[in-house]
Amino acid sequence: MALITWSDKYSMNIKEIDGQHQQLVKMINELHDAMLNAKSKQITLDIITKMAEYTQKHFTTEENYMKQYGYPQYAAHKKEHEKFIEQVGNFKKDYENGKAGLSYELMNFLKDWLVNHIESTDKKYAPFFNSKGLN
Repeated sequence: MALITWSDKYSMNIKEIDGQHQQLVKMINELHDAMLNAKSKQITLDIITKMAEYTQKHFTTEENYMKQYGYPQYAAHKKEHEKFIEQVGNFKKDYENGKAGLSYELMNFLKDWLVNHIESTDKKYAPFFNSKGLN
């Protein structure tokens, strides 16, 4: 069962970024599935590691475009990215050390963060990038 279903309402009209957002949705759904099916800690940790690495790649893509096109809200957007990376890193460390486990609370946090980030923060840059010819 998918925790998040991709919808056109999440689209930035930027093929590369939309593809990355779709990949993040897929990874969150994989993690959710692993939790529901009580997959091994190693399988779950592999998904978390892959998701953390891919998230950094995605954030780098966005931030590079922001610098390239002179996006005026770059600093604030980058801070949101940094805070999320820190939170995921802390969870990953706690999970590896047995101090945290997968929970509905964590899954809802990931879902809410991604959906809210796309719908509010990312949607602000989409028209700016589109006006620069980025599609």
